[in-house]
This record gives sequence, C-alpha cells and structure tokens, in this order.
Amino acid sequence: MSFESIPDILDQLQIEFLYKQQPIQRLLDCWQEVVGEVIATHTQPVSIDRGILWVATSSAVWAQNLTFERQKFLKQLNQILPNPLVDIRFSTARWQRTEKKSFQEPNISSTDHPSYLGNSFNQIPLNQCQPKNPGTAFANWAQTIKTRYSHLPVCPNCESPTPQGELQRWGVCSICAARSF
Repeated sequence: MSFESIPDILDQLQIEFLYKQQPIQRLLDCWQEVVGEVIATHTQPVSIDRGILWVATSSAVWAQNLTFERQKFLKQLNQILPNPLVDIRFSTARWQRTEKKSFQEPNISSTDHPSYLGNSFNQIPLNQCQPKNPGTAFANWAQTIKTRYSHLPVCPNCESPTPQGELQRWGVCSICAARSF
C-alpha cells in the first residue's frame, strides 16, 4: 500500500461515516426545519422502528392534529433521510420535555486542565500541507512535535516535556502520576 493514498482513504472514511450516521440523529438535526418551530416545541422524535417514526407529543390534542399532517411530514423527511420512512405515529407516551434547570452548570474551560499546552505553537492546517512521501510527512511531524514541546519543563522522573499544570498538580507528568496509582 502506498502512503500517497492516505488522504484518499481518510476522505473515503469520512464519506462512509456520513452515510452510516444514525437515521434518528439525522432526523433530530432537521426536525425543527421540517415541522416548524411551534410544532417542534410540542413534539419530540423518539425512535425509528421498522421504518416507522415514533414521535412523543406534549398532549393528545397535538398527537391527533399531527396525525392528519403526517403525510406532509413523511414526504419532507423522506427527501432528507437516506432510508425512507413508512409512517409516523404520534403519541403522548414517552413525552419527557426537559425544563430548563434553575442552576447553572459550571463552565469549565479547557485552559483549566492541567495538561493544557496553550496556543503558543503554530498549527499547520492538514488540508494545506500534503507531504509528497512518507519521509517528508514524518519529518514535518517530528518538527511540529519538537517545536510544540521545546518550551515545556521536564518531568523530574522521566525527563519528558511536561505541561506546567501537571507539574503543579502532581509534581510529575501525567504518565508518571498514573503509574503511581
């Protein structure tokens, strides 16, 4: 196998991932666009089973009214989804619209992590730098790694470059800290 085909393989894997993406996730992504904002607030797609989309509704009235419009929704959804739906069933069963919590989740930034390196190194966009051969690819990678870690202090145990946060937290790098557990 030639290393020159790696970008082609990665492109193909990305395409396969998009095709194999779960149908319910694709449906959730486009649900509000298909049914509209008002209906989306009173409905919640639950599952797809044997080509039948099960949708939970906030009330029996919504379930009954939407049943009359299901053919319109089917037509629009089948234009978007890779596998066509056979029918849509609306029911109040499994309705669990979550209300917004009164408390706020703590906002934890990646910069607070002990292994955070910062943005002090240059990131080369992958799509702009296509190496001609494996040797060039390895040399580029080695230079990037060397540049990225050249400014870091070293671990007292293994003498490998270590983010400052790890040294402050454990006194050693994360690998040496994990070995001690």
